[in-house]
Amino acid sequence: MPVSEQLKAWFQKAFPKKRKRRTEMPSTLPRYLEESALVGFLVFLTTVALIVVTSFVGIKPSGFQILPNQVASIRIVAGEEFSYRSKILSERKRQQLLEEAPHVYRIDMEPFHTFEKHINDLLAAIANFKEIEEDLSASQAQTAIENFTSDFNAKGDYRVTPENMTLILENMDTKSLRGLIETGLISIEESFKLGIYDENDPTFNFGKGAVAIFHIANQENKIGQKRVESIEDALRSVRINLSAANIPPNTAEAVIRIFRDALKPNLRKSEREMELNRQKLLTSFEPVIVNVQEGASIIEPGQAVTQEQHEQLVAYQRHIANKNIGTIDNQLIGRILLVLAMVIAATFYIRLEHKVTFQSNGRLALLALVVVVNLVLVRTCFELGNFEAFLYDSELSAILPYITPTVLAPMLVAILIGTGPGLLMALMISLFTAVMFGNRLDLLVMSFLASVVAIYVSRNLRKRGRVVSAGFFAGLSVAIFTLLFNRVDGLPWSTIIYQMTGGLGTGLIEGVVVVGVLPILEGLFRRTTDITLLELSDYNHPILRRMQLEAPGTWHHSLMVANLAENACNAIGANGLLARVACMFHDIGKLVKPEYFTENQLDGYNPHDEKTPSFSALIIKSHVKEGVDLGLTYKLPRPIIDVIRQHHGTNLIRFFFHKAKQQADDPAHVQESTYRYDGPKPQFKESAVILLADSVEAASRSLAKVTPQNVEELVDRIFSANIDDGQLNDCPITIAEVAKVRESFMFTLLNSLHTRIAYPGQKPIEKSAKKQAAKKDDRKTERAEANPSK
Repeated sequence: MPVSEQLKAWFQKAFPKKRKRRTEMPSTLPRYLEESALVGFLVFLTTVALIVVTSFVGIKPSGFQILPNQVASIRIVAGEEFSYRSKILSERKRQQLLEEAPHVYRIDMEPFHTFEKHINDLLAAIANFKEIEEDLSASQAQTAIENFTSDFNAKGDYRVTPENMTLILENMDTKSLRGLIETGLISIEESFKLGIYDENDPTFNFGKGAVAIFHIANQENKIGQKRVESIEDALRSVRINLSAANIPPNTAEAVIRIFRDALKPNLRKSEREMELNRQKLLTSFEPVIVNVQEGASIIEPGQAVTQEQHEQLVAYQRHIANKNIGTIDNQLIGRILLVLAMVIAATFYIRLEHKVTFQSNGRLALLALVVVVNLVLVRTCFELGNFEAFLYDSELSAILPYITPTVLAPMLVAILIGTGPGLLMALMISLFTAVMFGNRLDLLVMSFLASVVAIYVSRNLRKRGRVVSAGFFAGLSVAIFTLLFNRVDGLPWSTIIYQMTGGLGTGLIEGVVVVGVLPILEGLFRRTTDITLLELSDYNHPILRRMQLEAPGTWHHSLMVANLAENACNAIGANGLLARVACMFHDIGKLVKPEYFTENQLDGYNPHDEKTPSFSALIIKSHVKEGVDLGLTYKLPRPIIDVIRQHHGTNLIRFFFHKAKQQADDPAHVQESTYRYDGPKPQFKESAVILLADSVEAASRSLAKVTPQNVEELVDRIFSANIDDGQLNDCPITIAEVAKVRESFMFTLLNSLHTRIAYPGQKPIEKSAKKQAAKKDDRKTERAEANPSK
């Protein structure tokens, strides 16, 4: 019959389809607390109540951290009427007032005095020309006119042409010209004293036909409103005054050409008077007071928050900071339903994917504890927003969501229970945190991302330093997410850097906290991490050191069983490290009487030869109880103590049982229970694998010849004996997994029990010695097969 068919037949016999449910009540209080459905239901209700109280009761909008330009995810409505002084609106009004404040000018007469000097120089040049004009030829005269005209134009960027000057000289004598020039100077002096502005300057766009009134400061610094002329108005005055003279029109126009470019704006802004005027206006300035009615919307969801809305939100947060007002309390029923839905969904997930946790109230309590404590820390960070230091510093309050520790519970659960429950805790913590901070989707994604990164880095944990690394990478993911997301929202670089630094630092702190909390939770909830197992695998552990010195045969046996069990557990997806470490400690009870176990009987003396079978069986069985006592004394983890208690199940000590029956007058009177281990049977996969590995390793020592067929027959006999005896009935191991364990055992045994060739020069063993060794091996084989457990 094929091996797979044999295994199937064994399991059909050992595990009937219809099994009676266990109805016996727990015998002790710890077991009742661990397995009671009532206790589990109380844990469920307590968890829901604590999450609701922690996450939603008394939540104030003063804790919501919403920054300008961010898209709001929650509507915030004023719970009562309030008013506040708006800095933004006040500053806007102030700037508007300053912008509307009239400009103050001073009249600058320097342009007039400069032109007056230039025109006098021109008159002097004309007078000199008139004196020598008769001695000059026509060409020389024209050259002289061009020269002093050009000199005049160069002094003030004037535009008098030689033709204009020739026309003036031909029609007017020097005296008449000087009188006409003085008339023009008087006209433009009056215009300069009034003030001249450039109508082409867009600053002075008064419109056509408008009268320009300027605020002019006199020499006594008194400011008054005065009418000011434009350049065209001043030029018009000059034209009117010159036209009154009895000269030809073309000559008058040539003279006007001299004065045209002399008219320039002479209004100069007086910054000092303007500032004094502004300060005078600001003395009557009153800040803007905004009144917000009860029920008025402050923040609308789905819209980018403006500066004015953010200011109003901050004012409302400060207003209610010390008042018992909450906008979430009216939604408490909905929040309770949300928590119920999440916890029920988590319960179903654990029931489907992690039955061991679902059946253990201790593990459920651990989940509840870390979730509630983590949410308490989140709520603490949220409530920091109500303190004055955060209410009056938007940059400081902006970092609160990023220094919130959301990775603690997921990391602890992933390390103590498993990755699946850890991811579930990550989702729950991220969701409740996002809701607590105002339904922020970005915070939900960021927190869940950080938790997933931490869980990924801390998987297959072997060193405590890796926990800190997991926290660092979680913080790094928060920093990168913050940089990308908040930069898109247009937040200032200073705020983003604060947030990134806070997220990275919080991740590191969380890693350190997890390292410190892990041993406490391991002891409190009887959980054993791979880190603890690795620490226990140190050969210098006091009890392992005793085994090496006092029971070296048992120590070697334990190491061989550890190899078998670790490889087999890895093959079926169980915890190979737990199996290995548990095997190293599974026979520590033999330290009490090591000489009663064959692997330690090096001198050939067997004390069992002088004892009755029942007494020998009692000694053999006692190593389980002694091992449990030693495990408790040395404070070994619960899984290892469970392996010590279960690694023989309720197997029969066949050698002494058969010996008792042979020595008894009536074999029927020999009680089988006397020769059976007290149990219990293996309760988990690692324990079952160790039970099989223990029996296989002990029996393999007696093989006279190691061949694949012999090893296969040995393994099949031991597997069949244990399955037929029901030793695996209480263990959740499948047929396929038993087949994989069998294949792993055969592979490991064939590679560890290999033979070596004889080296050159080695003396052949005498035939008599061979026969004697063969007889001894036959006796060992007979004894091992009669007692697979040892």
